[in-house]
This record gives sequence, C-alpha cells and structure tokens, in this order.
Amino acid sequence: MAVKNFAFKVLKSDNFARCGLIETHRGKIHTPTFMPVGTQATVKACTIDDIKKTGSEIILSNTYHLMIRPGVDRIKNAGGLHQFMNCDLPILTDSGGFQVMSLAKLNKIDRKRGAIFNSHVDGKKFYLSPEESIRIQLGLNSDIVMIMDECPKKSNNYEMIKKSMELSLHWAERSKKAFGKNPQKALFGIIQGGLFKDLRLNSLKGLLEIDFDGYALGGLAVGESQSEMFEVLDNIKEFLPYQRPHYLMGVGTPSDILGAVKRGIDMFDCVLPTRSGRTGMAFTWDGRINLKNKRYQNDNSPLDPKCDNLNLNKYSKNYLNHLFNTNEILASMLLTLHNINFYQELMREIRKNINSGTFEEFCEKYIDKL
Repeated sequence: MAVKNFAFKVLKSDNFARCGLIETHRGKIHTPTFMPVGTQATVKACTIDDIKKTGSEIILSNTYHLMIRPGVDRIKNAGGLHQFMNCDLPILTDSGGFQVMSLAKLNKIDRKRGAIFNSHVDGKKFYLSPEESIRIQLGLNSDIVMIMDECPKKSNNYEMIKKSMELSLHWAERSKKAFGKNPQKALFGIIQGGLFKDLRLNSLKGLLEIDFDGYALGGLAVGESQSEMFEVLDNIKEFLPYQRPHYLMGVGTPSDILGAVKRGIDMFDCVLPTRSGRTGMAFTWDGRINLKNKRYQNDNSPLDPKCDNLNLNKYSKNYLNHLFNTNEILASMLLTLHNINFYQELMREIRKNINSGTFEEFCEKYIDKL
C-alpha cells in the first residue's frame, strides 16, 4: 500500500471560514483544528490515549525544549519522536524561534549563524541556524516542520520589525533548501511583520515565491490586543493562498479562535487549556470557571452539563474544588483533560456550523461568552 504524501483541500467555505482536510501518512486532520501542546514530548498531565479520546488529531511539540532536553540524538536513536513518546498522531514541531526570544537567558541574532543563545536550564550555549532547526526537526521525524524565523517582541518600531521580517525571509529560503524533498512531510512558512499591513503582505509575497506547503502567522500572541490581532488577520485574509492551510501560532482563547476562524484560519495551538487546567480554570460552554473559588465548596453539580465525552461529569465542582485546594495531582489531570476536550468540542461545533452555513450566527453567539 502506497504511503500518502502530505495534502490539503478545502471542503466547504462560509465566507472566509472554511472546513478542510489535511492528509498525512499518519492520519487525517479535519480543519479547523486545535493542536494540544506537548512541549517536552508530553501533553502535561495527560496520556496520549486520553488526548486521542478527546478527538485530537494532531499535537504540537517544541524544537527548542527538545534540543536542550533530552537532545535530538537521543530521540532519533529511539526511533523518532512518535516512538519516543508512544504517539501515533501526526506531530507538528515549531522551529524554536519564539522560545529563543522568550526563554533564553541571553540571545543574539546573527544573519549567517542564526540564533546564539544560552539555555534557560543550565546556561549552556547553543547555535540555532535555519539549517540546524530543520535538521533537528527532521531528526525528530515530525510530520509538519516549521521554518526558522525571528519572532520579535511587540513593537511600534517600523524599521526594527521590517529588518526582522526581512531576516525571517532570508532564513525561510535557507530553511526550504535545508528541508529538501520530503513529500510525506510538510514545511510551513511563517509570515512576520508585526502589526504593519505592508510588512505582513511583503512577508507573505516573499514566502509565496519560495513556495511552502502551508502558511503560518507568527509574531502574534506577544502582547497585542485581540482587536489588533484581528486587524492583522483582516489585512491579510484575502491574500492567503486558498489551497494551503493557514496556521495562527500560539493562539489562543476560545474567543480568539472563533474570530480567527471567521478570518480564514485553519490551525491553532496554545498552552492555555493545559496551563489553565493546572491552575484551576475550566472552560465551559457557559464561560470560564475558577474551581478554586470558595463558592464551589458545596456545589455538587457537574462541571459542564453540555460535555458528553469521557464521562468527565461524574466529578462535581465540589470535589474538584477539594482536589485543587489540597494540591492533589488528580485535579490537574482531570481539569486538563476537560479543557482539551472542551477545545475539541468547540472545533467540532465550528466545523459543523461552517458545513451548515451557520458559522456567523454561532460565532456571534459565543465570541463574547467564551
């Protein structure tokens, strides 16, 4: 039986919102899709089997963290990331650029050598060039590979953002060359340019000339407001290639996702559902709930009556409040799984409403509630 190459097609549109299908040799991914974040080869507090039971069809893992611990050679010797973490789902790996900006103790950007930085763990010096980032991701054997880019902090300094965008385009060319021919994998370009429309469009134009399997928007979720993020998407949505997946990196809240789908985005990842699950915050169809709050101490109702998966409603708010306030590990496990499940329920409802032509009404109903 022939092994499938990476492919994407749009199945249904509702204005700019669209349902699509990504095909990989590891399985199909229905879009719009949310990717749970498995930063260090694990989705925190969850097993892969439970992640699959939520309906998740792809996860994300992180090049920066894995190159530091345990190292790409150790994972490669184990047979690749899928075997290492016992995951048969497709995996997308990011390039590490965002973590270099946000986590590294010291970092320096060099056009030729890439990012030079000290590990946030032990201070060890690393060099991460576009070629090295691709080499690491291919060594991990991920299914969707991201180009090396520079991810600047939010700034109104036009010349600084322009210089960064042009550097990312230079690195994009080098990333594409280093990736070579890997038809079973995909290489995504990353559109940079901050909040400036002309820079975003120039970045996209340059990436289209290089030609990638998908196009991501980077440099967002770095402190801008939701309205600023939506403006960036409004400025670029009609120029994104129709028959390529569109990925908004590191976003976000359910409200962010609804607004971004409305503007043509197909793929999302964010640590919010897992991080919130470890700190007592639950996402429900009636809004967010802080289960550490005293008001839930005698509330024996289920967490979300509308949740119909994994039998999670057998645990009351009262019991979950008790688990969090006694620092029991089970609290993080249950609420993390609940939140990931909620995000996947949201994606299924989004796809359902796009297919039925009712997404606009669905979006308006929930965008300010979730």
